[in-house]
Amino acid sequence: MTSPTFPTGSILGYPRIGRRRELKKAVESFWAGSITAEQLEATAAELRAVTRQRLVSLGLGATDSSIPEAFSYYDQVLDAAVTVGAVPTRFSSLVRADGTIDLAGYFTIARGEGQNTPAEMTKWFDSNYHYLVPEIGPETDFHLASDRLIREVAEATTSGYRTRPVIVGPVTFLLLSKASEGAPEGYQPLDRLDDLLPVYAELLAALTAVGAEWVQLDEPGLVSESIDVPRDQVLAATKRAYDALSAVPARPQIFVAAPYGSLDDALAVLDSTPIEAIGLDLVRGTIPEGFHTEKTIVGGVIDGHNIWRSDLAGAFDKLENLRELSPSVAVTTSTSLFHTPHDVNDEPLLSDQLKSWLAFADQKVGQVAVLAKGLAEGKATIQPQLDAASAALNDRHHAVGVRDGAVRAREAALTPADFSRGDYATRLAAQDAALGLPFLPTTTIGSFPQTGDIRKSRAAFANGSITEEQYKEAMRAEIRNVVELQESIGLDVIVHGEPERNDMVQYFAENLDGFAVTQNGWVQSYGSRCTRPSILWGDVSRPSPITVEWSTYTQSLTPKPVKGMLTGPVTILAWSFVRDDQPLGETANQVALALRDEIADLEAAGIGIIQVDEPALRELLPLKKKDHAGYLDWSVGSFRLATAGVADRTQIHTHLCYSEFGVVIDAINNLDADVTSIEAARSKMEVVPDIQRSGFGRGIGPGVYDIHSPRVPSIDEVTDLIEIALGSIPERQVWVNPDCGLKTRGYDETVESLTNVLAATRAVREAHIHA
Repeated sequence: MTSPTFPTGSILGYPRIGRRRELKKAVESFWAGSITAEQLEATAAELRAVTRQRLVSLGLGATDSSIPEAFSYYDQVLDAAVTVGAVPTRFSSLVRADGTIDLAGYFTIARGEGQNTPAEMTKWFDSNYHYLVPEIGPETDFHLASDRLIREVAEATTSGYRTRPVIVGPVTFLLLSKASEGAPEGYQPLDRLDDLLPVYAELLAALTAVGAEWVQLDEPGLVSESIDVPRDQVLAATKRAYDALSAVPARPQIFVAAPYGSLDDALAVLDSTPIEAIGLDLVRGTIPEGFHTEKTIVGGVIDGHNIWRSDLAGAFDKLENLRELSPSVAVTTSTSLFHTPHDVNDEPLLSDQLKSWLAFADQKVGQVAVLAKGLAEGKATIQPQLDAASAALNDRHHAVGVRDGAVRAREAALTPADFSRGDYATRLAAQDAALGLPFLPTTTIGSFPQTGDIRKSRAAFANGSITEEQYKEAMRAEIRNVVELQESIGLDVIVHGEPERNDMVQYFAENLDGFAVTQNGWVQSYGSRCTRPSILWGDVSRPSPITVEWSTYTQSLTPKPVKGMLTGPVTILAWSFVRDDQPLGETANQVALALRDEIADLEAAGIGIIQVDEPALRELLPLKKKDHAGYLDWSVGSFRLATAGVADRTQIHTHLCYSEFGVVIDAINNLDADVTSIEAARSKMEVVPDIQRSGFGRGIGPGVYDIHSPRVPSIDEVTDLIEIALGSIPERQVWVNPDCGLKTRGYDETVESLTNVLAATRAVREAHIHA
């Protein structure tokens, strides 16, 4: 029997949250107990059906395996872990007698329960998506523990579709895992590959039985040089894995996709195995010179990671060049489209001109369909679409605001002095005198819970049903409540709680020139958490002060120091869709100069502590080591440019979360912030040895309260975490704070948690005073 060919046009994945965040709302209703598991399953099935219909309407085939079956209730890595039975031992009670786990148990692993902390969370390669880290030890009992993917493929088959199931590949799955607690020294999860492969083999056979002709195994781990496993071991594991899986009888054809960069030496290894197709990211990656293959090469020439309309003529030329390397060429996106919103036509607030420059997920599917037609029928058949794309690019290049002479002149005039502050010891003495903070000073990261009333006030102001003054009074009332709460709990450094901010990046984008914001441009950040990345389309400047009014009002309410809150230039770039027509470093400096103006105004208004958050510093670190130095130079430089203009007495804070502190410790040190707060609670202070080894000499606040879980940490738990920090870091440097902002939490759990944090801090202070 003839093997099925790979579809000429396909995508690696599609947004899974729903156009109006239907999945988010259903999942959170299930958590709240207002709908049943069966009702949640029904909503998810409906979303999958709508997605298949939509993709066919946009040009993908219903029965040629071009539609990826890539749904997830929470996270694709958690899905893979649950599928192969890799449930952390502390959650073993959730596993049923037949070795499976239900939906409630699945979410418990992600969110924690009681004294059982959730799975650790970190960033998915160089994106703003967070995945849950599997815990794999010698004791992990791999077995096919979930048939969910099999049932979803069967669901599609029954509905008349032949889809392509997607799962994280075995090598990447193990590379992204951590050793479980108690694993022997020198052990690494990749050691378990031979035990894991039979489960993947069983899964492949089961997928064939329900109609799958192709399966997509995502292996971005083969692209990254930031994974702490020797490269020769990764390549050997890749060879072993795909030789073994290719030998499975009655299996689907295997398509290995490698997004986020170049496969480099892993490409030849994959080519040496009997798999049928290899997906290459040709937006960020290249192909080694001299490479040829008989396999299908699936060229990822449409950018799945950004929202700009592609240069279709250039993309088609790349595909034509691939025909010199392989007799079989197909087109796809460079990454899954879950990094992008659904549809640019669903954005009534954007100008027609700006929309003509953009391509959200639906438009990218259309671009893939156009290029696939060109591959199949010849370039002449798609020439009008190529010309239209080129015209849009030309219009964008010459549009008003894309280049601002004043902004560029200011950037060109910068000197090294603009990037440097004074000696830290001098600054510390000036700050001690100005602030008078106690041993183990306590604070929060910035935001407090965004209540329904806050959101209603914001919506009412947006639709014109209340005046600007009424809106501001509602925000001031919330700030008063937040200040009173912090003072009653006993926090040493006060924040205003950020009630006026819908999002830590969008708020600034709305107040800076060169940005646009969307109405329905939601993308998934983690679990049910969604964000609307802003669109940075032109040169950036600050027309007027942004935060000064709120910070000075807050300072008028309390004698304690108030912390001004800003989002840093790297994070604004990382969590926006950024122009791709100039180096990121140039854009970062433009944002930094706008923030420098804001910091100067805060300082002049009497705000003595200013936090410039950079949680995305590690996130944007390139996956290839050769690109690290250049990135760290401009990213660190932009932060210093924003913050270097203040007086010694002004204390500059920064914040990093889920950023693998140890990987970029030198960069964090070079930021030259006076105090750095970092995520540390969920990993139980794993970062502390890195801090100690580095000799980091300024203030450091390793988080003691994991805000990404609804759990309330006990006093004993927080006490233990503080003591771990003090065991390795000089007492003078340690601050006490949560892992991140409290925006997504409820007030009851927030108050209880912060009360426990302060009780633990007082106990530790007392113990150390009398030690």
